[in-house]
Amino acid sequence: MKNESDSQARVAGAAAAGTELLAQVQRFNWLLLAALLAGSWYLSSWAMAQSVLIGGVLANGSFFLLRRDINQFMDNFSQAGMNWTAVKKIEKVRFFLKFYGRLAVLAVILYLLITRVSIDVIGLVIGLSSIMCSVVVVVLGKGSKLYSAQRMNEA
Repeated sequence: MKNESDSQARVAGAAAAGTELLAQVQRFNWLLLAALLAGSWYLSSWAMAQSVLIGGVLANGSFFLLRRDINQFMDNFSQAGMNWTAVKKIEKVRFFLKFYGRLAVLAVILYLLITRVSIDVIGLVIGLSSIMCSVVVVVLGKGSKLYSAQRMNEA
């Protein structure tokens, strides 16, 4: 019984740490986006900066919605007693439908932006890439400290 409660506490702690890590990624991404926006406006033009801003807002918005859906899914998972088979199949299907639906909407928005609006594609790609860069920087910086501390606690 104690072993099971220790395991659940460890999983809950890891989930909380993961949630904090995702929040740090999002905060860092807004700072990175502001720097990219200022840099592109200074080095290129306002049209390029607008494209960076549009790409960054799309990427950060999509990341926020994905983070919210993952948190909701994990809450449902933990309420089911951390038993994967107890999580209703409908929850899994709902999560994947939301994920792929959001991806399809993002693809349509990008298609319309590129074909119908005068937008700098390089700036758009830079803005869209900001979330990936934020994930890499934050996970390499904060994540390695977080997970090495967890390994020390488990040993």
